[in-house]
Amino acid sequence: MTLTRNFKHTVVERVERDPAFAKVLLDEAATLFLNGETETARLILRDPVNATFGFEQLAEITDKPSKSLHRMLSSKGNPNMDNLAAIFGAMRQRLGVGLEVHAVEAHV
Repeated sequence: MTLTRNFKHTVVERVERDPAFAKVLLDEAATLFLNGETETARLILRDPVNATFGFEQLAEITDKPSKSLHRMLSSKGNPNMDNLAAIFGAMRQRLGVGLEVHAVEAHV
């Protein structure tokens, strides 16, 4: 029988070993949001939240209930822009990074 590891635990351990990995996840989530792939973006954003401070602490920082944050970042979530800005802001502050948008010409 093959043993598997829980993906969430693997991500947490990777972030602990390599803090830059959380920044990559945050960058990927932001890029996906801006490209209209919102469901995938929400699911990816959950990982650095779990790996850095968790939903309870995020709730304190954003002044949003943790259950609401869990729902917002689920596959069926529908966070508004204010809530997304609060989540990204908390993550940026925690990771000590900024987010920049670089426009790229689409080749049609």
